[in-house]
Amino acid sequence: MPGTVATLEPFDRSWTVLLTTYKRDGSPVATPVNLAVEGDHAYFRSYHKAWKTKRIRNNPELEMAPSTVRGKPKGQTVRARARLLSGEEELHARHIIAQRYPVFQRFVIPLGHKISRYQTMHYEVSMVDTE
Repeated sequence: MPGTVATLEPFDRSWTVLLTTYKRDGSPVATPVNLAVEGDHAYFRSYHKAWKTKRIRNNPELEMAPSTVRGKPKGQTVRARARLLSGEEELHARHIIAQRYPVFQRFVIPLGHKISRYQTMHYEVSMVDTE
């Protein structure tokens, strides 16, 4: 993608990203997710009852690394912070995710959420400076 920031470039080329969130006791939990990158912004979605959304609500700090579909890391891990989106930002994230994953995230996941009566949550991920 031509405008992709260097730190997000490996994530733009990867089908899945290993997202590591933290429990209240500080122990890490890694989950593969689809991440859509647009310039210096990255977005992912989950549902309101997922454990990762509960962990992000308690602690928005996370780590992420490009990964295989099964969650095996295949690149460098970076620190990031997640922010729950709403309104126009959420609609924009929904559009970007659907563009990046036209069948899976445009049809399959939303249909699964609707059938299960889950509320879909959209998040923006921003890199955290390590210095």
